[in-house]
Amino acid sequence: MSNTTNLDFSNTEIAFGHKSDQELKDTYRIFKMMNSPNLVKLGSAMTLLMSKLKLPLLDPIIKATVFKQFCGGTNLLDCQSTIDKLYKNKTMSILDFGVEAKDTEKDFDYTLAEILKAIQFGAANASVPVISLKISSIARNGLLEKWQGHKPLEPFEEDELAKVKKRLHRIMHMASDMGIGVFVDAEETWVQEAMDALAEELMETYNKKKVVAYNTFQMYRKDRLDYLKYSFERSQNKNYYLGAKIVRGAYMVKERQRAEDQGIASPIQDNKEATDLAFDQAIGFCVKHYNRISSCNASHNAASCLLQARLISELSIPRNHSHLNFCQLMGMSDNITFNLAQQGYNVAKYVVYGSIAEVIPFLIRRAHENTSITGDVGRELGLITEEMARRRLIK
Repeated sequence: MSNTTNLDFSNTEIAFGHKSDQELKDTYRIFKMMNSPNLVKLGSAMTLLMSKLKLPLLDPIIKATVFKQFCGGTNLLDCQSTIDKLYKNKTMSILDFGVEAKDTEKDFDYTLAEILKAIQFGAANASVPVISLKISSIARNGLLEKWQGHKPLEPFEEDELAKVKKRLHRIMHMASDMGIGVFVDAEETWVQEAMDALAEELMETYNKKKVVAYNTFQMYRKDRLDYLKYSFERSQNKNYYLGAKIVRGAYMVKERQRAEDQGIASPIQDNKEATDLAFDQAIGFCVKHYNRISSCNASHNAASCLLQARLISELSIPRNHSHLNFCQLMGMSDNITFNLAQQGYNVAKYVVYGSIAEVIPFLIRRAHENTSITGDVGRELGLITEEMARRRLIK
């Protein structure tokens, strides 16, 4: 039986071993800056305004700070050095073209072309097993919302939906042929059921012999644990493997505000404890059924990662079983990523890429996620400070 007692997420030497002294100092400065909620709020507002006005000063400022911390590059080739560096440290890469909420056929065709390039690029790199896809980057949210609401579609909307499905099948067909998996990201509740229906269709088509398509389950939603179990039952009945990326969620404030505005019950768990419980139960369910579910524990929560490692040990499953995976975002939770990698678990970083303008919404979410209000910045900054002291870079 494998031993999990040697998993130590506080080991900063392993966590930051991939960073030079200068890179560590740069990371320290960025997290110091994000330690001020007021500065993050002001910076986010200014970034959005400068982006809207297309001010040339914006790109170099962003590129030298948060972009460098949280993104792999502006294009795929830019990402190669990051991918190689991660692989050298026993860590895989998940390529994520950072676009979302597009509206025009021209945008959708552009995104499709970029995603197909990412699949080809990933297939040429042994360390890129998966790419990530936001359906809102190749489908109009208004269409998905109408379809989800079971409202009759106009003939042009039926054509539009057919094009969405054609794009998705083209992506999955190439991914299947080239041995690449595709994470279908979760988005807002008012379009998620439509996205679930598309993901189920893709899994039923492409996951017969191996897992190509993964749906994403946001466990801060009250209904997602039941939906995960339903999805597994459906996959069993229709004889395909379930692909499941388990996350806590990214749209809590927006979801609660919309529910309040519309006078409906919030779909979000009442508190963090309920979210944590649902997440850990989902992890337990996936590990228990690992022979028919390929899962990814996509979490920055140390306790949830330790839970999966413990369950793998208790069930005497090989640590590197292809159906049991972990991932964290690039630039965050290096203490989890690289200590898991060091102990032989399957772990990857989400490597987001795209032009500055395309990834600004993602970067703003990361900045807010890491403010001192959430507590995340304190944890990250504390670990970075500890490693700097260990290297005698600060007293």
